[in-house]
This record gives sequence, C-alpha cells and structure tokens, in this order.
Amino acid sequence: MKLRRLADYDVLILVSLIWFLGKFVRYAFPPLFELLQATYGVSNTVIGGALSGLMVVYALMQFPSGVVADRIGAVRVVVAGATVSGLGALALVVDSPFPVLVAAMLVIGAGTGVHKTVAVRLIARVYPTRTGRALGAHDTLGAFGGVAAPTAVVVFLSAPPALAWLLDRLPGADWRGVFLLTGVAALVLAAAFGLRLRGRLPGESDGDRAREGDDEAARREPGVRDYVALFRDGRFTAFVLVTVGMSFAHNGLVAFLPLYLSRVSGLATATASLLYSLFFWVTFVQLVTGDLSDRVGRFPVMVATGGLAAAALWGIVLTPSAGPIVLGALIAAIGVGSHGFQPVRGAYLMEILPDWLAGGGLGVVRTVLMIAGAFAPGIVGIIADVFSFRVAFGLLAGALALAAVGAAALWVTE
Repeated sequence: MKLRRLADYDVLILVSLIWFLGKFVRYAFPPLFELLQATYGVSNTVIGGALSGLMVVYALMQFPSGVVADRIGAVRVVVAGATVSGLGALALVVDSPFPVLVAAMLVIGAGTGVHKTVAVRLIARVYPTRTGRALGAHDTLGAFGGVAAPTAVVVFLSAPPALAWLLDRLPGADWRGVFLLTGVAALVLAAAFGLRLRGRLPGESDGDRAREGDDEAARREPGVRDYVALFRDGRFTAFVLVTVGMSFAHNGLVAFLPLYLSRVSGLATATASLLYSLFFWVTFVQLVTGDLSDRVGRFPVMVATGGLAAAALWGIVLTPSAGPIVLGALIAAIGVGSHGFQPVRGAYLMEILPDWLAGGGLGVVRTVLMIAGAFAPGIVGIIADVFSFRVAFGLLAGALALAAVGAAALWVTE
C-alpha cells in the first residue's frame, strides 16, 4: 500500500529532483568564484558578468518553453532541459579556457531555464486536487539545491578518501568533480523521467482547453497590448517594482555572499561556504509565511519579511567582522526574509491579475523579475571592483529597504 502511494508521486519526485539539480548547478558557482578568479585571472566584474549571462539566458527561456510545451508536451521539454543542463555541466569537467567556462554556463542557463514554468503546469495537471502541496514540495526541494551546492564544493575541495580515486582520474582540478556528478545525475534523471512518463499523459497540449474568465477572454486570446495595459495600473506597477527590488537584492546576494565573507569578513573558504548554505536551510519558512498571509493578509507579511531581510543585510554591511556565529545568525535572518517573501508575492499576484490574463500576466512579471535579478551579479561585481564589496552590499541592503518601504506604502493605501 505504501509503495503504491509512493508510486503515485513518482512524477513529483522525479520533476523535483531535476529542479534540485538545476538549482544545485547554478548555486555551485558562487562558492567557486575565488578559485575561478585564481584559475583564470579574472576580476569580480568578469566573473559576476558570467553568472549574469547564465541568469539572463535562464530568464529568457521561460516564456518560449511554455509555448513549446503547449505544442510538443511538457514531458519532452522537461527531458530536453535536463539533458541540456547535464551536457553543459559535463563540458566543465575538463580544463579549458575561460570562454569555454562562460559558454557552458550559458548552456546550463538555457537547460535549467525551461524547467520551472513547464514543471508547474505539469504538476498542476498530474495532481489537480493536491496542487498547492505538490508545488510546495517541488519548490522546497529545489531550494535545497542551494544548501547542497556549497557543502558539495567543500567536500570536493577537501578531497576525502572516498572521493580520492575519482578525483585522481579527472582531467582537471578537483572542483570539476562537482560538475561531473551533476552532469551524470541530470542525464540519468532525464532518461528516467522520459521513460517513466512516456505514454502516460496523452494529449498534453493545453491549447484546446476551454478557458474560464470573462466574455472578452472567451472571444479572443490575450495580446501584447493586454499585458502592457496591466502596467497602466499604478498600484500594479508599484508592486512589480517592490518585487524587482527583492529579486535584485536576492540574486546579487547569492552570487557574491561567499566571496564577501571570505574577503571582507576574513573567513576561511570552507567556513564561508557553510555559512552561505544557512541562507538556503531556512527555506521551509515559505510554508509558514504563505499560510500566515492567508490569515493576516499579504502586505503585513511582505513588509515583515522584507524589513527583516533588509535589517539583517545592513547588519552584515556595518559589522562584517562580527564573527561566524553572529554572521551566521544574520545570514539565516536574511534567508527567512528573502525566502518568506516569495510565496506571498505569488499569492498576491494571482489575486490582482484578471483571470483571463493570470497565466501570461504572471509569466510577464516573472520574466521582468528574473531579468532584473540576472543583472544583479554583474552590477555587484562592477561596484565591488570600482569601490568595495561593502559598498556593493550596501546597495543590495538599500534595495531591500526600499522594497519593504514600498510594500508598507501599498499596505497603508490599500
């Protein structure tokens, strides 16, 4: 009986593991920035720009991946994305020039970028009565890719005896073993997902599905003008700007936090990576803040989470040498605020978007957020090179503070 119930969740398990690997391979780069800079002799601006490139490609792939999934099926798109990601990771196994590293990062961005939008729709179809719970599990497991990545980097760099045999046979540096295992795992999961679901979801296209909504939606498909018209609403635009501030700060922080802790706070690389993982360990807070916002309202929770993240990040900027314990507590607080904001943001957007524009409208907003977040590593890298890391992180803390103030203003005027 238990095995049968477990089999019912095979789609969720496999698609969530693929998302975990997608997050894992992306978050494996920041803990390696110091080594990559030493290996290739590049600046903060260059290495930050490379990660920005990955994230821009990731953002740009989401909308077209949904369109392609409508035509050929979500399963094929998920399999293709995992395969491309795996091949991109395997391209990093062998020592190669810096342009090859950047090209592989862009390939990884393309492969991981097709997953989330398509996976959400697939999960909703397979688990129509348990969609919320299933999506919560999917996102939580994905977020733990950020926990596992810095830990894995530490393990590979310390070269324990269990890995010595494998690492001795790599044609490159030890850290490349992270990408070897990631690439192999991604290809295995892609094959398992495709074989397990082959033929199980006939007629995957949602193009002929009757849409619910007002009379206008029934008469025609939404066009570009309809999505642009959303931004004529001042409150809608203001809320998008609030979420842009949160997204920009989040992505800039996760890109350079290990390097900040190493160079500004003076922590060992291993200690910095472990403290970095605390940011992701608190991801379970999403389950709490989402439920709490149902009870007390969206804006109170968004103001609280945004304010907490801003205050904690200012603490790191103003007291960078506070010691591992204090810094760890501040990083955990930033994680609670940053992660806790996300489900409430999504819930509020689904409330204010018209039903007939909900899917595309959410996609447009999500693309804006991720493009803004994608440029964050490059901007932080430039400011760190021209001024200092503390100035760059002060900018991120300021963005969080402005986002919290904006959410408070929307709450007061609601």
